[in-house]
Amino acid sequence: MKLTINYLFRALCLLAYTMALARLAGLLPAGTFDRAPLVAGMLLLVHAAELVVVFKHVRLYRGALAVSVLLTLLFGLLHWKPLADQQTRARQQG
Repeated sequence: MKLTINYLFRALCLLAYTMALARLAGLLPAGTFDRAPLVAGMLLLVHAAELVVVFKHVRLYRGALAVSVLLTLLFGLLHWKPLADQQTRARQQG
């Protein structure tokens, strides 16, 4: 259930970014989704601030650090929180 909700919120983040890009590219009718770029910009700003605060968890990603940074910028805690939870479980077991 948690994984489904995580994917749902990730899809909503991607939708916000897609709508903002479409609005900026002029692909949407005039007067529709005027605030989409603002919403996407705020998401990126919040996630950038979050990245600075939780970088130690972002580094736990098994892939490249640049990929983990990009995923954190796009999805925020939806990316790093499962990594932090996994580390916590590993510490409790070992």
